Amino acid sequence: MSDDRRGILFILIGMSLFSVQDILVRSLSDVGSLIQIMTVRGLFGGIILIGFLKFTGRPVSIKSGYPMLAFIRICLFFSGFLCFYFALSEMALAEVTSLFFFSPIFVTLISKFFFKNEIGIHRLGAVLAGFVGVLLIVKPSPSQFEQIALLPLLSAFSYAVSMMMAKFTRDRDTVWEQMMHMYWGSFALGAVASVGIALFGGEIGPSKSLAYLLRPWVISDMNAVLTLGAISVIGSAGMLLLTSAYRVANPSAIAPFEYVLLVMAIINGYWLFAEIPDLYSVIGMALIACSGIYIFFREGIRKTPVAVKTSLRT
Repeated sequence: MSDDRRGILFILIGMSLFSVQDILVRSLSDVGSLIQIMTVRGLFGGIILIGFLKFTGRPVSIKSGYPMLAFIRICLFFSGFLCFYFALSEMALAEVTSLFFFSPIFVTLISKFFFKNEIGIHRLGAVLAGFVGVLLIVKPSPSQFEQIALLPLLSAFSYAVSMMMAKFTRDRDTVWEQMMHMYWGSFALGAVASVGIALFGGEIGPSKSLAYLLRPWVISDMNAVLTLGAISVIGSAGMLLLTSAYRVANPSAIAPFEYVLLVMAIINGYWLFAEIPDLYSVIGMALIACSGIYIFFREGIRKTPVAVKTSLRT
């Protein structure tokens, strides 16, 4: 099997795992704690990553040549995926997934304004198509617009900024060190947030819509605890598969296969949650997916990638 085919296989398996993870995260929205999910996911992910590095004979290191930038990336990662997981509890699965896939377009725009990379007419057209797709999904009219739809976009933006920072710091921080920062940093931030909720959560008096975010840790519900463990293991396994895919294969050849997750989200949303996107949303999803895939192909043609690609779901 060629490296690119092996990379594609890793991508498909990894995306399948992430689709299961998203379903499990959503299933906990009525009984679980989102901060607990982020904290435990960071802990399990960090432990699994250390085990993987030990097993493959790689050095285990959490140091950084850019400690301040590493801290900012940790905060972006943590807050970005809080937005994504919270949106999963309030929006259709396919819409959240498609809006997150706007991140390659954000990367393109950031690379233009901060790294002075040229954006030709082809990439500009893809960017504009992606924006139209977002408008069709979000429907920014007084009668239909919902602020919750901004959360997946915030997640996509924070991810894009994080990836551009990864490009800047790659001369001193390896990809494995950056992953260690993400996992153990999420664990640390989640632990601090959990203490704050335990001390002041009663005074906050969260509404029903915020209960998932501010709910204390769930320990007595064994089903919730087991689901939380499954989320952590499945998510970490998916991350390792995607990281391995981009290390063995050509990113421009395999990255478009990440969009299979959008297809899975549409199918899962229909079969599990009876979610049927309207025509405008379907067109919007198609535009976002096509624009992102086109940007990947243009990078492969021009040999001038706008960012160091690790995964859309680190």
